[in-house]
Amino acid sequence: MEIEAPPVDYQRVVPTAERRGLILVHTGTGKGKSTAAFGLALRAHGRGKAVKVYQFMKVPTARFGEHRLFEQLGIPIEGLGDGFSWKSRDLDHSAQLALDGWAKAEATIRAGGHFMVVLDEIMYPLRYGWIPLETILTCLRERPPHVHVVLTGRNAPAEMVELADTVTEMTLIKHHFKAGVPAQRGIED
Repeated sequence: MEIEAPPVDYQRVVPTAERRGLILVHTGTGKGKSTAAFGLALRAHGRGKAVKVYQFMKVPTARFGEHRLFEQLGIPIEGLGDGFSWKSRDLDHSAQLALDGWAKAEATIRAGGHFMVVLDEIMYPLRYGWIPLETILTCLRERPPHVHVVLTGRNAPAEMVELADTVTEMTLIKHHFKAGVPAQRGIED
């Protein structure tokens, strides 16, 4: 590790644009995309803002750690799917669930009643062709100006990256799965 001197001069950049709803994308092969989105949801909720979380790959009856905590805090979180594709018994049904789930999420975004809407793991049904990309992009462009939308998942399409205000790519450097360590409650859920 190289030691560096702490910065002592700070050049404040004065923003020139007005505050507005943002499109934030968390993508990449590394861990932490959903976790970062949930952190934003908690931060907004902590400021008294209305937040809604949709999870495109989780079942409606899911009881993972985030569901338990969000329920205690009063943050609505809704599973829209039937699990990851490799667990599905009927991919046509999975596709329909994603499309129906998108209709719910789109209605929530367009209604403008929430400060933030999280679309967790939406890149999977998008990449599988279950939800048309242009439908999502149009909704994001036409959303009420105060609504923030957070989208997560691997391989965000270039068109979404271009439209977004903030894009963070989580890069896999090392993962415990490769050492044979299984998923653990409280870390992966």
